[in-house]
Amino acid sequence: MSEASKTGNFITQIIDKDNETGKHGGKVLTRFPPEPNGYLHIGHAKSICLNFGIAQRYQGQCNLRFDDTNPEKESVEYIESIKRDVEWLGFDWAGEPKYASDYFDQLFDFACELIKAGKAYVCELNAEQMREYRGTLKEPGKNSPYRDRTPEENLALFMEMRDGKYADGEKVLRAKIDMASPNINLRDPIIYRIRHVHHHQTGDKWCVYPMYDFTHCLSDALENITHSICTLEFQDHRPLYDWTLDTLGTAHPQQIEFARLNLNYTVTSKRKLKQLVDEGHVEAWDDPRMPTISGMRRRGFTPASIRNFCERIGVTKSDSIVDFGMLEHAIREDLDANANRAMAVLNPIKVTLTNYPEDKEEIFNVGNHPKNEEAGTREVPFSKELFIDAADFEEVAPRKWKRLSLDSAVRLRGGYVITCNEVIRDEAGNVVELLCTYDENTLGVNPEGYKPKGVIHWVSAKHAVDAKVRLYDRLFSDEAPDAKHEGKTFLDFINPESMSVAENAKLEPSLAQAEPGVGFQFEREGYFCRDLKEEGMVFNRTVTLRDSWAKIEAKG
Repeated sequence: MSEASKTGNFITQIIDKDNETGKHGGKVLTRFPPEPNGYLHIGHAKSICLNFGIAQRYQGQCNLRFDDTNPEKESVEYIESIKRDVEWLGFDWAGEPKYASDYFDQLFDFACELIKAGKAYVCELNAEQMREYRGTLKEPGKNSPYRDRTPEENLALFMEMRDGKYADGEKVLRAKIDMASPNINLRDPIIYRIRHVHHHQTGDKWCVYPMYDFTHCLSDALENITHSICTLEFQDHRPLYDWTLDTLGTAHPQQIEFARLNLNYTVTSKRKLKQLVDEGHVEAWDDPRMPTISGMRRRGFTPASIRNFCERIGVTKSDSIVDFGMLEHAIREDLDANANRAMAVLNPIKVTLTNYPEDKEEIFNVGNHPKNEEAGTREVPFSKELFIDAADFEEVAPRKWKRLSLDSAVRLRGGYVITCNEVIRDEAGNVVELLCTYDENTLGVNPEGYKPKGVIHWVSAKHAVDAKVRLYDRLFSDEAPDAKHEGKTFLDFINPESMSVAENAKLEPSLAQAEPGVGFQFEREGYFCRDLKEEGMVFNRTVTLRDSWAKIEAKG
């Protein structure tokens, strides 16, 4: 059973009561119904974990269904990405993936039933007129002048729409409900519109396509879904969901709404994510800075960490903002327990051990994980010339400095204690080399009375693997980039430091065999993984060792 299915919530309480009364014969059948008009994001991860997790909890089933009613914005690329994301998160759907387009013939027949019953009509108002007739939240709408056509007229016109006689937007089919309803969704909503466009599943068979609200509820009914779980924005649409199913006399799944995942420093609108991609603000949908599941996978997030995060934030009926730090904490927690350690120098300075033999090499056996002996050890080569990180050296040590400085000693992780004796600079005054000595009596021990101030990581220069390491940070610098800011859009809050690149990083040789996507802790640097797309030694920082943003905000 997944983490997301272990604890109860108000939805499981509803299902428990249904099972007690035998409402669905003890069956639980849910569905995850994304529209294939973009890549899935972290908000969808919550819905995936909830729908599939509930099915697992009750030994039921969860369908993967693509609500593909808008072919202009949909593509096979998005469909394939959604399948990959659901599987990567650790879930499997019942049977083959389903498509709303599988039901287009039945949906068309349902529309004809409504027309024959006097519950739907063909309308010729244009979009502007439709808005005018619709009314407002305070004022009722007005009946369309086409509302009183006979069922025979409407059926004939609807058939002509299907047969391609009219242009896009020239006519629509509307449900006949109540133009004075306080719920605007019931003011004769459009249920079919004309679109002369190729569909990725049905080809050119159709030039009329059902609207989402009409399609969704009937697809649920046709699949015998027991509990239709969706986010709160569909709460006002539930009366239309119920009206459609009750009017047609179909099976009637229960729609249950929960609060969507709102994460600070993030936007999850598919339209805005697509804008980021189309305008080149990010590399692609799977850019590691994106809140998409594919982007998080490429950055090195783990399925377990995302499932655990979704479990911890819980399932409620009220909207709230979740701090991005909670997601990062879930990632750190999982990687701290499961990621092997390795050494990588991101901003290298050369260290020469002047008293180490020129032709000598040693192999140190270093533990892969300090908390897990079963992770074993790896061989780390050592030689006369090393690399350490520039951040680990200060010529004059500041107060409480625990790294290397001139005339002071420091331990190399898993190796000897070294002392810096001389600093070599280039013409511009930059430190380019440190001349040090090592103490051969300090391998794995501190002689009595001899305590170096700290421990730093290193890489043997002779054996180092060259790599490019990308250091990712939050894509947005504002906590609420999607909120209304006078004269600004979310694009104005893109963090200019969301990615920096260590072009000349030096890695220990064991990392040459790193599998793409597998996480490592680069000691004292953070958690990293080899990139899933780029060839060669390219690593992405998944997350820092600590929440550096919390410190920045505290100072601010």
